[in-house]
Amino acid sequence: MASSSAVVRPFTDAHRIHVQRLYRRALKQSLDWVVFRDIWRQKAIEIRVKFERNRDVRDPRAVTKLLHEAELLLAKTEHPDPYRLPIFLAIL
Repeated sequence: MASSSAVVRPFTDAHRIHVQRLYRRALKQSLDWVVFRDIWRQKAIEIRVKFERNRDVRDPRAVTKLLHEAELLLAKTEHPDPYRLPIFLAIL
């Protein structure tokens, strides 16, 4: 898996995949803070609005800056004790 700090050229397939993974990480990370899905849904909508707001940015420097800011925000808001689903092992 590529490093999240790797430089990805805007407007390529790699860029699209990078943005999709960033969006997914933001959604998953927000679940660490709000476990209940009905409450979390509002946060998910807010995240989507932020990504959609910058969807039509075409300046490569602005895109790079936005991605860098999003990465920093994810790092800053990382939960100190992330929620993990319990795993139950069935003994047969």
